[in-house]
Amino acid sequence: MRFGSSRPESSRPRFLASIITTLALFLIIGVRLVTRAESKTSHNETSAQAGDTTQEKIARAMSAGPDNVSTSAQIIDTAAQGKIVVLRAGNNGFTCMPGNPKLVGEPPMCVDAASMQWFADAKAHKPKPTNTIPGITYMLAGASQRSDSDPDDTTSMPIDVGPHWMIMWPFDPTSTGLPTTHKPTGAYIMWARSPYAHVHIMGRP
Repeated sequence: MRFGSSRPESSRPRFLASIITTLALFLIIGVRLVTRAESKTSHNETSAQAGDTTQEKIARAMSAGPDNVSTSAQIIDTAAQGKIVVLRAGNNGFTCMPGNPKLVGEPPMCVDAASMQWFADAKAHKPKPTNTIPGITYMLAGASQRSDSDPDDTTSMPIDVGPHWMIMWPFDPTSTGLPTTHKPTGAYIMWARSPYAHVHIMGRP
């Protein structure tokens, strides 16, 4: 035994091995924790985009509108940090988007300028939409949503909706006589009696 040391020479290799093993475990756990944190941060931005080619995104966006609309529509996508990317130029006043099929409430859609303003106002949580004329929105590839009555609902179980198109204007169910709950056919008013009320018309135009 050496003076100043309380550990026998024969036990030192085992002691050093245990230290190395402990450090390795800390490194592995640390890497996993960082990976999980990065995954949570980036999931919403990349989950639907990973593996999608530009042509696949264009095809998905075009599936939302009638052929006579989507063929000449501008097609855009949202990249990381919310940056808008133009995938294809258009010339008919409509814009189509591939959406994010892995997230509720982000379906493929084709919208005119008034609808674009409507959705921008809704996303910004403005008191009411500022489009001055009714907008037209197509979701002919179907959609998912949380509620027919509450535009701020983020917790209810998702509702799958078949192909439909919409008129983005604050229709009143009393004056129109339209129902305010989901129907598999015909028309109804979604988010009735809120500033963001609009007409759902099930099926293709």
